[in-house]
Amino acid sequence: MHLYIHIPFCKQACHYCDFHFSTSLQQKTALVDALCREIEVQKAYLPTRHLETIYLGGGTPSLLTETELQALFDTIHRHYTVAPDAEITLEANPDDLIGPASDPLRQLRLFRKYVNRLSIGIQSFHEPHLRLMNRAHSATEAETCVHLAQEAGFSNLTIDLIYGVPAETHTIWQADLAKAVSLKVPHVSAYCLTIEPGTVFGNWHKKGRLQAAEDEFAAEQFSRLVQTLRENGYEQYEISNFAKPGWEARHNSSYWKQRPYLGIGPSAHSFNGVSRQYNIAHNTQYMRAIDKGEVPGTVEPLSTADQVNDYLLTGLRTKWGCDLRELSRLAGTDFQALQRTELQNLYEKGWLSLENHLLTLTEAGKLFADRVAAELFLVEDDK
Repeated sequence: MHLYIHIPFCKQACHYCDFHFSTSLQQKTALVDALCREIEVQKAYLPTRHLETIYLGGGTPSLLTETELQALFDTIHRHYTVAPDAEITLEANPDDLIGPASDPLRQLRLFRKYVNRLSIGIQSFHEPHLRLMNRAHSATEAETCVHLAQEAGFSNLTIDLIYGVPAETHTIWQADLAKAVSLKVPHVSAYCLTIEPGTVFGNWHKKGRLQAAEDEFAAEQFSRLVQTLRENGYEQYEISNFAKPGWEARHNSSYWKQRPYLGIGPSAHSFNGVSRQYNIAHNTQYMRAIDKGEVPGTVEPLSTADQVNDYLLTGLRTKWGCDLRELSRLAGTDFQALQRTELQNLYEKGWLSLENHLLTLTEAGKLFADRVAAELFLVEDDK
């Protein structure tokens, strides 16, 4: 089973981010107390209480103090057993990982007591891009923190990168990739910048101050990403995720494989196989509800079509693809016969392949992953 904990605090707002967070840290300790209470309230949500992965995301979990981390993990161990080889991940910003000059490893040693995997939000090694995105760290800090993490004993490291940044060139992106490879991290996640409404970038775009990357430009950057990482021993096991052999993210893979997981915290999502649960994305309202012993979330029962479509949307993004037998089980009928026309069309376009009951995207199809899934979606009348 899998546990996600959302830490909804950041030092400052990145200009592209539409996740739920607050830049005021005044309620941080009180909210951690609420997280601990929600873990207790929801302890029976998962089919078993044996955890294979734990993931602290956000927001910025690297803002947590040792007292706050200790409280969370004491609570987890009180209500769950944690596998000896569990993958325990903490998302971190580079500037939070670099300690004082007298002991630059201090913060990393603290995190090493609780977690065995770091996900470092670097986004770019190009200084002007970091300033444009309003990141709190410098390009030098981005590189330094990875070296320090390795020195502190973190072998399981992943870094996040963003491409398709306004004013980016292929040369800049290639330099970012070269730097990432040189750091010898076993895992890289790379995402095309999406300009979301309500963000600073979204507002700039609306006013004509910022233009999104052209589709062809972004596709070329994606192609360079895949080629460069493949040449350096990384496998693209999910559209945006690349790992050296054996270093795939076990927690994230559980989402893509439709495994049950519990999400704790404001805006967190949970899934138990038959329904999804969405916690309210409001810190104060979340804490008030938890104080009453209530889970401030909305439960959405999943219809047959929902279950099939969720599996298509996530599974097709991975190297494992979607098993036609599982699709037929979820649909309650022969999926291949039901969607014969759509499948044939996708085969002919060269976007989808079928081998040993597994539907997987081709290299060309990876550029159209969401579109391929949507063309195979069931609607309620299909049931």
